[in-house]
Amino acid sequence: MEEKGNPNSIKLPDTLEVFRNLKNAKQFAIDIGGSLTKIAYYSTVSFRRVYYATDNIEKNDDQDKDDNHDKFVYTYSEQARLHFVKFETKYIENCLDFIGDNLVNSDERKGKSIKATGGGAYKYSKLIQDKLGLRVDKEDELACLITGCNFLLKNISDEAFVYNRNGSSEYEFQTADPHVFPYMLVNIGSGVSILKVESDNCYERIGGTATGGGTFWGLGTLLTKAKSFDELLDLAEKGDHRKADMLVKDIYGGDYETLGMHSDLIASSFGKICPRQNAEIDYNEADLARSLLFAISNDIGQIACLYAMMHNLKKVYFGGYFLRNRPLSMHTISFSIKYWSRGTVQSLFLRHEGYLGAIGAFLKGTEECDSEKFSWLENYAGSGSNRTQFTFGKRVDQLELDRWESPLTFCPLLKDPSSYIPDTVDLNSDKEAREYWLNCFEEGIENYVNYAISSQPTSDTAEERAAMFKEKFISRVQLLKIKPFAYGNLTVRGLLDTINQCLKEFDFPDPYLTQKRTENEYALTCFQERLEELDSLDLEERQKELIMGVLAGNTFDWGAKETVALMKTGEFDFKQARNRIPARPWLIDSLDSWVEKICNKPYEKIAIFIDNSGIDIVLGILPLAREMLRQGSRLILCANSAPALNDVTHSELVVLLRQIAAICPIISKGLNEGMLKSMETAQGGPCLDLSRLERELANELVTVDLIILEGMGRAVHTNIDAEFVCDCFKLAIIKNRWLAKRLGGDMFSVVCKYESVNVSK
Repeated sequence: MEEKGNPNSIKLPDTLEVFRNLKNAKQFAIDIGGSLTKIAYYSTVSFRRVYYATDNIEKNDDQDKDDNHDKFVYTYSEQARLHFVKFETKYIENCLDFIGDNLVNSDERKGKSIKATGGGAYKYSKLIQDKLGLRVDKEDELACLITGCNFLLKNISDEAFVYNRNGSSEYEFQTADPHVFPYMLVNIGSGVSILKVESDNCYERIGGTATGGGTFWGLGTLLTKAKSFDELLDLAEKGDHRKADMLVKDIYGGDYETLGMHSDLIASSFGKICPRQNAEIDYNEADLARSLLFAISNDIGQIACLYAMMHNLKKVYFGGYFLRNRPLSMHTISFSIKYWSRGTVQSLFLRHEGYLGAIGAFLKGTEECDSEKFSWLENYAGSGSNRTQFTFGKRVDQLELDRWESPLTFCPLLKDPSSYIPDTVDLNSDKEAREYWLNCFEEGIENYVNYAISSQPTSDTAEERAAMFKEKFISRVQLLKIKPFAYGNLTVRGLLDTINQCLKEFDFPDPYLTQKRTENEYALTCFQERLEELDSLDLEERQKELIMGVLAGNTFDWGAKETVALMKTGEFDFKQARNRIPARPWLIDSLDSWVEKICNKPYEKIAIFIDNSGIDIVLGILPLAREMLRQGSRLILCANSAPALNDVTHSELVVLLRQIAAICPIISKGLNEGMLKSMETAQGGPCLDLSRLERELANELVTVDLIILEGMGRAVHTNIDAEFVCDCFKLAIIKNRWLAKRLGGDMFSVVCKYESVNVSK
């Protein structure tokens, strides 16, 4: 943390700038291909964070109350960011001029170098040196591709996808896999290189073919009037290959059942073009282009499949200029791999495959991206696979990655990390759910706008920045309605994370801060009375009432539309929420099993992933934590690292526990003796992705024998089906009517799902 300050003169962000934060650029790399160039650079971004230590504020300060509030709430910090900008190589001189003109401290660049890869690293070496004043260090192209691929697979959870042209969801995004290696990388450029990758530093070229993208372009130029590679691909999309290709049914009149060959299978590429007596020519250039694409793609797929089976590799990633996420090319290769391997080899594509070389070149020799020290997250506010920017009047695409200042890893309690899927509903494949949630977020964005503005009452730019935030998010939703796959896997979790990233980008660090503080202060006044109520009950009844309290507290959620309406009346309190809990049996009801277990044998070490501030944490979770401490259990309260809605953050929790300790001797003793501690999760949204946890927390979780997931975001939107190697208790009130009905319940339905590994065995 650096100096604190107030937000009166916040600058409006330049959201349309392509080379963002260029003035802070510290290191460059460039990948120059024949058609596309990718520039990578590292910068630092200054942003404000919330300062939660409210008990350090001087209560009798003579300053104006609003000014005092602003002064002590915010602190300035810096974050590392990677920028990748892609544009057509023919505009390289314009882009280098722009970069050179906007870089500061030109004297500091003297003697420094830029990493370069791709064929153009040689052709444009002098141009780069003249324009930027940097020495050009050339890096091996294939080595850069592999380094970039490894980096993306480790850092972006939905980087890889399976393409199903005729499936319910065209793009089936893969979840994070702790076992990246081994795999095969097929790079389709002018020719094709096939590489076996066994680790970060162990790989080899095991084969290839001269029949690649250059073959397609060269023959396509002879067969058609297409003047560019993209024009040839566009032409192929319109064609009908059956007018040029000879199919199995053209020879046998139907399927060749003996050999299991379908009637529509290509028996001979361009087989119908052969001259025949009295035969009419009814094909056109588009048909020829499509036939050619199929011929090249099928051969590449077959060759890749044979190498994969020879080396016993099940995962094959495809990249290179030939693909560039073109549906027809991906479909043909996928079909070929599936056909020749009989489904034993999986063909996978990469969302950001065009950036592999640039990423790899940048990573060469840099310490800023050390995977043992840092992890990286995609910044959706500044990038996207289908996002287009314009500079110099030309098309430019961007990718941005933000650095997390410690390594992230899988939760060690997951039963099978490689098959873990955090999200309950895949909005890419579920059209009804997609339409509902996109409309829901679009209609509900106004609440975020209002809280953002009210969180900075003395800022003269708050309203304008809030309007820009709204415009950016609404445009994102509109794009997702047309192309749900545009930013990877589409889930409720991803949409919530996007909102939080956009709020941060427009300098709204924690819009619900004031609301959270108000609710915490109120809940603290009720805490002692709640403890007295619980202590008056016998052991069994107390366990039941503690869970009822957690559920009642979880009702208070500013991310739930119908609950917000109740909370805004000012008359909805803990007791009313307690009375709204429906009669048992609940939608999912394991309460009796839980009570029987906890009354007979307490747990040794428990991790609770907590949810909301105010009544939820103070009157729901902390009384439960107190009870577990009395039973001799060690406790970890796991809280978000960054703000999201009214969720508790780790920094906020530290302050809150100190306040609770002044009221409750058991909590105080637990903190002092190390039996109770809070830890941050590395999460910044209302949902929970257990494939990306703070490593320090993950190390602590190894010895946990009970994990509790609380709240709709952590236990329903995500992880309701997650399986663990220890006992698990999932608790939530469903505060969305549509979701409740989808799960077979109604508004305020209860999820009380206790899963014991001993029982399941």
